[in-house]
Amino acid sequence: MADKISFEAPRGMRDFYPEDMVWRNKVFDAFRAAGESYGFVPYDACVVESYELLARKAGEEVGEQIYHFFDKSDRHLALRAEMTPTLARMVAQRQKELAFPLKWTTIAQCFRYERMTKGRKREHYQWNLDIIGEESTLAEAEVIGAAVDALLRMGLTTADFKVHVSSRKFLGSLLEKSGIAAEKHAQVFLALDKRGKMPDGEIAAMLRDGGLSDADVDATFRIMDTKSFEGCAELEELFRLAETAGFADALVFDISVIRGLSYYTGVVFECFDTAGEFRAIFGGGRYDNLLTTIGGEPTSAVGLGFGDVVVTELLKSRLGADAAKAASGIAVGFMSDAQRDAAVRLAAKLRAEGERVDLSLRAQKPKKFFSHAGSGCAAKAVFLGPDDVEKGVARMKNLSTREESDICL
Repeated sequence: MADKISFEAPRGMRDFYPEDMVWRNKVFDAFRAAGESYGFVPYDACVVESYELLARKAGEEVGEQIYHFFDKSDRHLALRAEMTPTLARMVAQRQKELAFPLKWTTIAQCFRYERMTKGRKREHYQWNLDIIGEESTLAEAEVIGAAVDALLRMGLTTADFKVHVSSRKFLGSLLEKSGIAAEKHAQVFLALDKRGKMPDGEIAAMLRDGGLSDADVDATFRIMDTKSFEGCAELEELFRLAETAGFADALVFDISVIRGLSYYTGVVFECFDTAGEFRAIFGGGRYDNLLTTIGGEPTSAVGLGFGDVVVTELLKSRLGADAAKAASGIAVGFMSDAQRDAAVRLAAKLRAEGERVDLSLRAQKPKKFFSHAGSGCAAKAVFLGPDDVEKGVARMKNLSTREESDICL
């Protein structure tokens, strides 16, 4: 006898029932509205990429987390783990034709085989914002400003979150002043990015394995206590621009923000909830070298990835589990088949006027209809009986206030 098929989604993957889609739509609507408000234009791409493109970051953790396979023509393919390599490929393909700077955005489904923890799945949607071909720090300000705007549109305030900002360039200069050679910085960044995820003793061991002396390790940890970014022109300019644009209260300097991916070159940032309950909400930075790693021309770029999992958990925590259930539209029902055509005509009329209408598919008793309408997403309800059709007028009930008004059929 064959084994019974499980009704569960594959481990780490998600199904979205209607009550889940309400939250997803709330998040996605904010993503799209903020992106449009800031002048980003949408794009999309195939979810399957060549393994070679994604494996260009070999040696990093993500290289071990790619879902990959061979197709029937023996091509080595993979599901994208993030959108940035795909974006780089698309830009490199048409680099001679595109008019820079680009401001592109997408909401991409990504897959990553990894150990699941709170706020991390093996599948998620990620909102990407990228500005390509602009060296000015205004690019960082626009990307971060749009992400802050999205969080505000979702109903959060800057008391709920802060964007922690640092600079790989600034940290590199501090390391050099301490006598740590530039060729060792990539290893130092990779080790320091683990801080908070493993004990400092293990971080120190990673640094020593990277060729740092005990004195270098001590100097590195002292640098991580830096509280001021004075003398770092790009951070000074970013905070000034944020003040001008009105979102400086959302930013804090945090030297410990590293971003483990090696392609980041300048300003880096991660957003966290102020209560410290969740993983990073979003993260990103300047990556001026990524296009060259896949054969493109050198091009400056700034971008961020903003996943849907953590922010949805944060919204439910701060706003309440039912906060996304905003009632709207009109439910239309009927007592018997004799009123069905009148209900269909009324639904068509209301839809033509721009209303969202949930039309009952069968005759119901009034009590059952109003019970179902009240537990759904409708804000108002109209129930047609024989007298209503005969008179050509029915009663529209506000399901929240219970107030009623006449509506012509």
